[in-house]
Amino acid sequence: MNAAFLTVKEAAEYLSLSPHTLYVWRHRRQGPPSFRMGPRGRVMYRREVLDAWIREQEQADSRSNEALSPLSTVPQHRSSRMPSA
Repeated sequence: MNAAFLTVKEAAEYLSLSPHTLYVWRHRRQGPPSFRMGPRGRVMYRREVLDAWIREQEQADSRSNEALSPLSTVPQHRSSRMPSA
């Protein structure tokens, strides 16, 4: 699988997903960007775009991104006073 363009089946294999998952994500406008190619309009994925999408997913996950981790934020102390009515 060395091609720059991947079919749905190849992209699913590359991402360790089922082709069905990619079809569902495409229908819901989620997941990695895809496009139609050729006269029959085959759904295709660019390998470089899949790699970029994977990096975006890693950065959006707080376990992989220290800036998003709730453990790296300074705790805020609540005031002990009750608001007056």
